[in-house]
Amino acid sequence: MSYSLPIETDRLTLRRYTETDYDDLLKLQSNPDVTRYLLYDVRTPEQVKEALAGRMADVAMDRDGQALTAAVILRDTGVHLGEVTMFMNSIEQRTGELGYVFHPESAGHGYATEATVELLRVGFEELGMHRIIARLDARNNASANLLKRLGLRQEAHFVQNEYLKDEWTDELVFAMLKAEWDKRS
Repeated sequence: MSYSLPIETDRLTLRRYTETDYDDLLKLQSNPDVTRYLLYDVRTPEQVKEALAGRMADVAMDRDGQALTAAVILRDTGVHLGEVTMFMNSIEQRTGELGYVFHPESAGHGYATEATVELLRVGFEELGMHRIIARLDARNNASANLLKRLGLRQEAHFVQNEYLKDEWTDELVFAMLKAEWDKRS
């Protein structure tokens, strides 16, 4: 399996992380507004260093559990807007999972949509996935709306299925099949 980075869109560059991205990743992962609906809480500088090392690693995406994370950069200014991630859930079943995290100040400009559609393209067209899902905290309306705009359909609403950050939370699951991707206009 192979994929190509960097990816250039009209406004964005999706690329591998580098050592120089540490401050941007720290700003992202240490922001409580960003981590509110994520599986991890605000990260320490040492935890961010570990996270950055994992993001810089060359990932073949040829084994279950691997993840490809791309930094999303605004081309005109070089500003780090966030990141998108594709997880390889199952090689045998050709399934993946989509994830994304963006700085709150980048909201409302369509950057997350523009970046995430490229990651779906990589998953379906370059990695040969049959099905891609996205899981999220049911309270995260902005994320659910993004997935709907991208054409994913909601398949599940699990009630209080995860105990996260000292409370029971609901989870939504969205999905798209390769055949549905191919039919997009």
